[in-house]
Amino acid sequence: MEPLQRNKGMKWPLKLALVSSLLTFGLYAKSGSNIDNQKVIEALKKNYGERAGKRGNAWVKILTQDKALSERDKLEKVNRFFNYFRFVDDIKLWGVKNYWATPIEFIGVNGGDCEDYSIAKYYTLLELGVPDEKMRITMVKALRLNQYHMVLAYYETPASVPLILDNIDGKIKPATQRSDLLPVYSFNGTQLWLNKEKGRGVLAGDSKRLKRWTSLKQRLGVNNLKQPKLKLE
Repeated sequence: MEPLQRNKGMKWPLKLALVSSLLTFGLYAKSGSNIDNQKVIEALKKNYGERAGKRGNAWVKILTQDKALSERDKLEKVNRFFNYFRFVDDIKLWGVKNYWATPIEFIGVNGGDCEDYSIAKYYTLLELGVPDEKMRITMVKALRLNQYHMVLAYYETPASVPLILDNIDGKIKPATQRSDLLPVYSFNGTQLWLNKEKGRGVLAGDSKRLKRWTSLKQRLGVNNLKQPKLKLE
C-alpha cells in the first residue's frame, strides 16, 4: 500500500484542479465541462478492444444520465457498476507490486485491486457532482482478511458517520456496521488524514504527500494508457 511521504505539497482548488488535469490530458471536450464521451469510448476500443468500448459506453451513460439522482442513489449506482469488475492483484495484472490504475485503465482491462475500485468510484461520483469534501479514499486494515485494503467513504455531513463503498462487501453500510475495517489513513483531492483514533481522523496535510496519488492525477485521460500483463478477456 501507499506509504506516507514527508515532503510538503502545495494546495490546489477542488473541482477546478480536477477539470484542469482532465483538460490537459484530453479527457474533456473542448466545448464544455462534460467528458468527451466519444473520445473515451474510442480510446477504450483502440487500447483494450470492443468489449472495453461497451463498458466505456455504459460508464459515460452513468455520467451523462444520472446527474439528477440523489447523492445516495448515485452512490448505489456507481458502487454497483464498478463492483461487477474482476478483482486481480497488481502483480498479476500489471506486472508491478502496487499500481494505481486510472478509471479508464480500470474500465479498459475489466479488473483491478481495491485501490482501483475506490479511485474509479471517487472520480465517477466527483463527475456526477458529489462534492470532494464529502468523500475520502480510505486505507483500512481488513481484520478478517488480515491485510490492508482500500474503500471509499462518503460523509453526508461533516459530523455524519461515513457510508462505506467497498468491493469486498458490496452493500453500502455505515462505518459503524463495518467492525471488520480498521481505518489507517484517508485522503481526497486536497487533504490527508491519519486515523489515530475512531472518527474522522487527524488532519495531516496535503494529499500530494502520497506519491502514487500524485502520479495517478498526472495520468488521467486517454493518452498513454497502460497495457496489462494479464488479459482478462
